[in-house]
Amino acid sequence: MRPTDPKKLKRKKGSGGRKDTRADGRVKTVVFAPMLEKKSAKGARVRSLDAPERTPQARLDEVVGLAAAIDLDVRASGLVPVPQPKPATLFGSGKVEELAGVVRVEDAELVIVDHPLTPVQQRNLETAWNAKVLDRTGLILEIFGERARTREGRLQVELAHLVYQKSRLVRSWTHLERQRGGFGFLGGPGETQIETDRRLLGERIDNLRKELVQVRRTRALHRKSRQRVPYPAAALVGYTNAGKSTLFNTLTGADVLAQDILFATLDPTIRALSLPNGSKAVLSDTVGFISDLPTTLVAAFRATLEEVQEADLILHVRDISDPASASQRADVNAVLAALGINAEAEPDRLLEVWNKADLLDPIAREHAENEAKRYGAILASAISGFGLDTLLAEIEGRLNSRRQTVEIAVQPQEGALSNWIYENCEVIVRSDLGDGVTSLRIRVAPEKRDTLARMAGAARLQTAAE
Repeated sequence: MRPTDPKKLKRKKGSGGRKDTRADGRVKTVVFAPMLEKKSAKGARVRSLDAPERTPQARLDEVVGLAAAIDLDVRASGLVPVPQPKPATLFGSGKVEELAGVVRVEDAELVIVDHPLTPVQQRNLETAWNAKVLDRTGLILEIFGERARTREGRLQVELAHLVYQKSRLVRSWTHLERQRGGFGFLGGPGETQIETDRRLLGERIDNLRKELVQVRRTRALHRKSRQRVPYPAAALVGYTNAGKSTLFNTLTGADVLAQDILFATLDPTIRALSLPNGSKAVLSDTVGFISDLPTTLVAAFRATLEEVQEADLILHVRDISDPASASQRADVNAVLAALGINAEAEPDRLLEVWNKADLLDPIAREHAENEAKRYGAILASAISGFGLDTLLAEIEGRLNSRRQTVEIAVQPQEGALSNWIYENCEVIVRSDLGDGVTSLRIRVAPEKRDTLARMAGAARLQTAAE
């Protein structure tokens, strides 16, 4: 751990006599990433860090990136070995005092611990370090609170925040709340709803859940409306900052916020997607996932993530230039599993897009291309356009593989049948046969095939080649 020398700042008296250590509204922060150890089956000690291939340093870099996502001024960061977690403070007493020295040197008023903390541990560490403490869950909630823009997004974040906060209302965190505009823990629009009275807090949580039930109903109506438009649906998922929004913008021509920061996108966006041979689909961009994503967030964002559950095709976007890409894949699949989506059991429904190929050197790119072919993935770059034609063709092929192409001649008096076809099927070609008779070549989803057969008569449906 190599803390930087503190800058000379003009300081004012803050809450409780604490000096104000902010420059331009930024909070001086230190980040500690505990490295817990556990015993293997044979008794040897092994590191228990994260999914395979993620190094301790990569984990630390990620949490520092999370802090930077809400413009915290990270003054020092380091890995902290924890041979035996302590119930009271997580770290041993000697280590707590050592880390307190770092906090004092940096005049830090916020400490981020990249590990779940119990309320007791959090309170004791705050007392020992004389600073506010956030664990990984609290930090992610803070970022989500700052990123959410729509009413739906803010409802979901507030619910997750209050459920998390409910067990932690045993002390006051006012020294930052009065000085920084954020969401929840660091102050801002949500802080007035964090009541110390548990009855009021419970009532607010109940009201939020009721509002989100209505959100789910509204989303269900929107999906039902889209289902009447005869286009299949695809959804982008992936680890945060994998390039989903950039890919979404490139494929659809949308202008969703796409920045090189974690959790740039929280609120889902849906746009039409034109495919190479004239087919159309709808594509949705969703919130990014992350390792140890708080369960409260998964539950709160269930209404949003239903877009993924209902999608005909799920595009798992991976940053193939990241050394931790394999472990990130495992993290995303774990969240999908929590939503009832088994990546291994539904291989035709999931397509991996290995994004950011432009960041690979020629040798690494050639290796990635070979590996992508081996695993049935698509290597691409949303920035350079590399591989996007192949990606669109694969999307079209997979979406249409379940949809049967048929031809039917519709008589002039069959207005109801014609309307149903246009509302529920994709019309590929329309030809006039004379005397008011129209020949339609259409794609029909399996779940609508029987309805069409009943309305028109199965004998009239002629299977057609693409």
